[in-house]
Amino acid sequence: MKRRWISIISLVCVLSVCLCSGTVKAQETVDEPAGLYAQSAVLMDADSGRILYGKEEDTRRPMASTTKIMTCILVLEHMEEGQTAEASAHAAGQPEVHLGVREGEQYYLRDILYSLMLESHNDSAVIAAEGIAGSVEKFAVMMNEKAAELGCEDTHFVTPNGLDGEDEGGVHSTTAADLARIMKYCIMDSPKKEEFLEITRTGSWQFTDLNRTRSFSCNNHNAFLGMMEGALSGKTGFTADAGYCYVGALRRDGKTFIVALLACGWPNNKTYKWKDTRALMEYGLSNYEYRNVWEEVKPEELPVKGGISDTDIYAGNGMVPVGLGESADLDGVKSGELMVLLRSDETVETARELTDGFTAPVKKGSHAGKVTYILDGKEIASYELVTLKRVEERDFWWCFQKILKQVCC
Repeated sequence: MKRRWISIISLVCVLSVCLCSGTVKAQETVDEPAGLYAQSAVLMDADSGRILYGKEEDTRRPMASTTKIMTCILVLEHMEEGQTAEASAHAAGQPEVHLGVREGEQYYLRDILYSLMLESHNDSAVIAAEGIAGSVEKFAVMMNEKAAELGCEDTHFVTPNGLDGEDEGGVHSTTAADLARIMKYCIMDSPKKEEFLEITRTGSWQFTDLNRTRSFSCNNHNAFLGMMEGALSGKTGFTADAGYCYVGALRRDGKTFIVALLACGWPNNKTYKWKDTRALMEYGLSNYEYRNVWEEVKPEELPVKGGISDTDIYAGNGMVPVGLGESADLDGVKSGELMVLLRSDETVETARELTDGFTAPVKKGSHAGKVTYILDGKEIASYELVTLKRVEERDFWWCFQKILKQVCC
């Protein structure tokens, strides 16, 4: 009897351990980055634009010279081949960090962009802005229009170089989330993305003014490019109000991440931005993988009032099959595959919406509903369901022909 109780107690202990282990596994979560120095931070999946991690990501803050990524991409998109620009008194009067241009000097705009992005020269930003729009104020309008187009609802540009500024529209500022969205556009979506990447990845660049009276040499100060395998692009920034800021991108193992940091320390903490960037990039690389979340559509039929039935000629209504059309796709993704970057504890749900039915006649390919993929309560993709065949109307002439055929036969 004593041995039996010992066996029972041992079995209970073993089952308890197994149960607890199973519970821990079921509730397994991934620890997010902790101890970041930046007051605002974002890690974004550059392919989808989904924010994978955020810390005060929607708080408006000044962004210093990270502003220049917007300046650069707009100039690339609007300048003509071989376009030149002249340095105005306003450009020549910009504070350090500056190229040191003199009023009246002329430069190729492309050379100015290397000065802008490699050395972060403030006078080069003004030359570029005035060369494209005629004035800094008009160029700021272009910047704000592009920001709105990209869905940056909490961003306001005043200067092309990121120096602190304010106008009737507000203070020169953005959020970590919006800054990441702008970087996504620069490296993923803009028609000039390859040129943007080429400039921002260049180690050094030499050029002269158009008269060849002065020569300049620019060196890339984005230390992140040599810090991690797959480093793609980036831009630093600092002002007394903004603190150290950074926005950068990395591509490795088929994954592309963007990190945006605002207010990431003040002197003498210049290296904080590199520590935060590495921590967020490593978190993304270690915890996110692409998974195919595609779900096949189960066969479905919807009623067609007054339609011809395939099974019963005396029926007053027909049925039409619905599904994914032959030419339909999911944002360009072929049927059967929808790759989503997910953490191990994340799942994608699907929801199906169907119309109540149709009235004959019904054309093949008519809208019948849609299937939506949902992650964290937000739609990440959807595709249309359509009718897969035509259903004719059961009208007088159809009935007359059926009766006549039966009589003749």
